[in-house]
Amino acid sequence: MAQDQEQSVSRWRRYSSSPAAALAVAAAAGAVIGGVLVALTTSDSQDATCRAMSVAERTLPSVVTILTRNDTSGGNGSGEVIRSGGYILTNDHVISSAADGGEVSVLYSDGHTSPASIVGRDTATDLAVIKADDGAAGFPLITFTSSAAVRVGQPVVALGAPLGLDSTVTAGIVSALGRYVPVPVGNGESAHLIDALQTDAAINPGNSGGALVDCDGKLIGINTAIATVPNDAGQTGGGSVGLGFAIPSDLAEPLAQQLIDTGQANHPTFGLEARAIESSTAAASGERSGLYVTRVAPGGPAAQAGIRPGDIITLLDGAPATRVDQLTVLTLTKKAGDAVAVTYTRNGKADTTKITLAADT
Repeated sequence: MAQDQEQSVSRWRRYSSSPAAALAVAAAAGAVIGGVLVALTTSDSQDATCRAMSVAERTLPSVVTILTRNDTSGGNGSGEVIRSGGYILTNDHVISSAADGGEVSVLYSDGHTSPASIVGRDTATDLAVIKADDGAAGFPLITFTSSAAVRVGQPVVALGAPLGLDSTVTAGIVSALGRYVPVPVGNGESAHLIDALQTDAAINPGNSGGALVDCDGKLIGINTAIATVPNDAGQTGGGSVGLGFAIPSDLAEPLAQQLIDTGQANHPTFGLEARAIESSTAAASGERSGLYVTRVAPGGPAAQAGIRPGDIITLLDGAPATRVDQLTVLTLTKKAGDAVAVTYTRNGKADTTKITLAADT
């Protein structure tokens, strides 16, 4: 087997004003046997911790380890059975290396394995669904619950195989809500963890795609990334430092259903392309900082709203427009038919409009 490895993703935001306190986010993927992460929250109990043993006994049969292999290497991560017939939810980065002719298999909690195939992928949100050839017969479906009910301080438990150690259980709490974590996935693209749940339950390489559950064993999130402290050379790596991030179930569940039903996520579109104007460029040219529109799809939402190539978008949905990924985030948090307020300048004159997002065809 290949040695355990961690897929580095990106330097994330600082949690301290000290320059030395910058944190780096790393996708919690491993290279041998991926662990499943299950963190537990309590809804009708005031206990400081979940009863981890009973939660583990209840939830582990729904959790699997995902093994991947291509021509050059092998990898692993975690997942959970979400629909009868063997449909399993995981992270896209867990199975991406096997998406082009590689092999995927699942390892169940009882130790047996089954080949699997990729059903659908969504790089933008780092979610994917695979299907076990044996239909995951005899293994229970994990139960979703709304992540909107999660509260800071709720106890959580993690179950899985971090660093190849299967059926590992860790415990912690929900540390924060509503985090935004951009995760580079290569080729200049990023995945976007929207409204992510932050937890101090230990998450390590191999946990990606695993379940974050409440004290009733119900799914509240998909564990996806960890933050690590860079070394003196600025390199990321290492294991858990108590900062883990999970995709909330309220985002993951409908996207999983789309991936099963259509093979892709149906995110809406603005119908435009743009690039960020660097502050130095803006100062030198006299332009305002913002997003410079490079292309507008004929007849698309932006065109219908009066946006033209060359316009500079300065405000998006009421927030200063400074990063191209703001457009992506809005398409991930809104649906077709929603209107987004836009302020832009053209030939030095400011104007406003509303772009009604449309299905991306």
